[in-house]
Amino acid sequence: MRIPIIAGNWKMNKTPSEAKALIEELKPLVKDAEATVVVCVPAVDIAVAAQAAEGSNIHVGAQNVHFKESGAFTGELSAAMLKEAGAEYVIIGHSERRTYFGETDETVNQRVLAAVNAGLIPIICVGERREQREAGYTNALVTYQTMIALTGLTDDQIRNVVIAYEPVWAIGTGLTATDEQANETIGVIRKAIENRYGKNVAADVRIQYGGSMNPKNVKGLMAQKEIDGGLIGGASLKAPDFSAVVNYQN
Repeated sequence: MRIPIIAGNWKMNKTPSEAKALIEELKPLVKDAEATVVVCVPAVDIAVAAQAAEGSNIHVGAQNVHFKESGAFTGELSAAMLKEAGAEYVIIGHSERRTYFGETDETVNQRVLAAVNAGLIPIICVGERREQREAGYTNALVTYQTMIALTGLTDDQIRNVVIAYEPVWAIGTGLTATDEQANETIGVIRKAIENRYGKNVAADVRIQYGGSMNPKNVKGLMAQKEIDGGLIGGASLKAPDFSAVVNYQN
């Protein structure tokens, strides 16, 4: 049985003091969660968030990582830096990074390798734009993105990564893939892993839905066979909303 994972992506929101306050508010609300609970915070919040979450069931993640261990990369952060600051997870390849900051499938793979080698758990984002879905390219695209991202990892390392299917057209738009659409595409991703790495590996990989999951639609999405959790955007910035998603089974 795969343990569900609900991860909040705070994006560029919350100062360190605000991050501390939100986590303190969250702790009693999610303490009995049956899912792994993660908050992926801005880099300046990581140390404060990790300290605030200490002793709780809340795990802290970053939102990006550089693929080099060190060097002349002004403004970037290495996996070792993130880990020492208190991060356990890191989002890699989010559609906003791909759209605004030049992320490619190849750099996603490089970041994944750096994260895994440093002991971080990557949350790898894959997904299609609206015109790509309408043209019938969804399955081919998410298969390609997934396979490139996992290149160079061992079977055991792949078992430990998290993949987030995020249809780009459903992020921050209020649109959501239907439960069946999300389940079908996540099934395609799992089948792609099975075809390359075997059924046992594919059965262990947790694959989230990352397109505007919220308290209203979480139950339907999480009832689907292939969906193992959510990468939550706006709903993760308010403790009542995020805890309602985390505690979807109640």
